[in-house]
Amino acid sequence: MKLSTKLFIGFVLISILFTAVAIVNFKLSEDVIENSQWVSRSQIVVRNSASLQRNIIDMEAGLRGFLLNGNEKFLVPYYQARKHLPNLFEEIKGYTSSSTGQVNKLQEIISMHHRWQQQYAEPLILMKRADTLSVSSRSFDLKLDTLLLGEEIIMDSVRTSFRDFNAFEYKLREERRERLNSSITTTRQVSTVLTILSVLLGLGWAYYITRLITNRIVKMVMLADKISRGEYQTQIVDTSNDELSQLSHSLNRMSATIDETFGELDRKNKELDQFAYVVSHDLKAPLRGIEVASRWVEEDMGQNLPANIKEYLMMMRVRVHRMENLINGILALARIGRTSHSQEEVDVNQLLTEVADMVSPPPGFTIDVGSDMPVLHTERVPLHQVFLNLFSNAIKYHHQEKGHLDVTCSESDSFYTFSVSDDGPGIAPEYHERIFVIFQTLQERDAVESTGVGLAIVKKIIESHGGAIWVSSSLGQGATFSFTWPKNQA
Repeated sequence: MKLSTKLFIGFVLISILFTAVAIVNFKLSEDVIENSQWVSRSQIVVRNSASLQRNIIDMEAGLRGFLLNGNEKFLVPYYQARKHLPNLFEEIKGYTSSSTGQVNKLQEIISMHHRWQQQYAEPLILMKRADTLSVSSRSFDLKLDTLLLGEEIIMDSVRTSFRDFNAFEYKLREERRERLNSSITTTRQVSTVLTILSVLLGLGWAYYITRLITNRIVKMVMLADKISRGEYQTQIVDTSNDELSQLSHSLNRMSATIDETFGELDRKNKELDQFAYVVSHDLKAPLRGIEVASRWVEEDMGQNLPANIKEYLMMMRVRVHRMENLINGILALARIGRTSHSQEEVDVNQLLTEVADMVSPPPGFTIDVGSDMPVLHTERVPLHQVFLNLFSNAIKYHHQEKGHLDVTCSESDSFYTFSVSDDGPGIAPEYHERIFVIFQTLQERDAVESTGVGLAIVKKIIESHGGAIWVSSSLGQGATFSFTWPKNQA
C-alpha cells in the first residue's frame, strides 16, 4: 500500500470520528436546549400564575372594599384586574399546552373565577349600588350574607387550585431541571470520551506513520553514511511498494553507480600511475643520454672546443635539467591527493626552521617567524612542501641581493591563516590569478630557472586539505601569499 494511501486512510478515520463527535454533540445539545426551554417555560408559567393570582386577589380585595363602604374607587383595581385577566389566561394556556394536567387545572381555575365573577361579584356590586345607607332590609342582608359566603367558598377553591397548579409546575420544573443537568453531564461525558478517542486514534496513527517513515529514512541515512565511509556496495532491502521505495531504489542505483564509478576511477588511477612511471622512465632516460653525450663531446674536444660550441653544450645541459625538473613537477602535481600521509603533531615554528635551513637563503636574506605559530595535528609533508615552495619563490624571484621574509599566523574558528610576506618586486594585480596556473611564470625561463609548476602544486595541496590561497601585492611593494589550513583534520 502506498504511503499516501495510508495517510489518506488515517485522515478519513479521524475525520469520521470527529464527524461522529459533532453529530453526537449536536443531538445531545438539542436535548439540552429542549430541557433548557422547558425550565425557562416553567419559570414563565410560575411567574404568570403568580401575576394571575395577584390580579384575582386584587379583584377580590376591591370588591370587599366596595362592599364595606360603597366607595367606587375601591372598584378600580377590580376593573383593571378584570381587563388583564383574559390575556394572562391565554398566555398561560400557550405555555402549558403540552401538559394536559396543567391545562385542565387552569381551565378549572378559569371556570371557578368566571362563576365567581358572574354569580357573586357582579351581583354583589349591583346590590351594593342599589342599596342606601339609610334604608336596610332584613331580606337584603340575608341575600348579601348568602352571596358573600358563596363568594368566599369559590375564592378558597380558586386558591386551592392555584396551589395545586403551582405545586405541579414546580414538580415538573424540577424534573426538567434534573433532566437538563443529566443532559449536560451526558454531553460532557460523551464529548470527552469521543474527543479522547479521536486524539488517541490521531496520535496512534501519527505514531505509526512516523515510525514507518523514520525507519525507512534511518535505513537511507545508514546507506548514505556507509557510502561516505567508502562502502559503495551497500544496498537497502525495501519490500514496500510506496513512494519511499522509489527513493530507496534510487539510492541503491546511486550506490551501485558510485561503486562502478570509483572502480573505474581506481583503474584509471592505476593506469595513470603506470603511465607516469613509464613517462618518467622513458623521458628521463633520453635526457640523461643527451647530458652524458654533451659531456663526452666536451671531454673529447678538450681545449680544441670552440667557445661558442662549449656555450651551446652548456645551454643543452641546462635545458635537459629544466626538462627533468618539469617532468618531476608534473609527476608531483599528478600525485597530489592520491598519496596519503600519516597525521602527527606538527610544531609549525620548528617546521619553518627546517624549511629555512633547506632553502639556504643567501647571506643578505633574513627570515622572521612570528612567535604565535601553532601546533597542528595534520600531515607534515604537504604543509612542509607548501612553505618550501613559497620560501623558494620569494628568494628566487627577489630583484635584489638583500631581502626579507616575514611569516605570520592568525586564528579563526576552524582555520589558521598563514602569511608569507617578502619585499621583492611585487606582482601586478592582473597576474594574481594567473600565477597559480601550471606552467605560468612572470619572467623568462632563461632569466630565472623555473618550471612554472610550484604555485600550482601549492594551490592543489592547500585546496585538497580544505583551505584556500591568495596573494596580495602590487608592483614595487613586495608580495604576501596567504593561505588557510584547517585546525584539525579527520
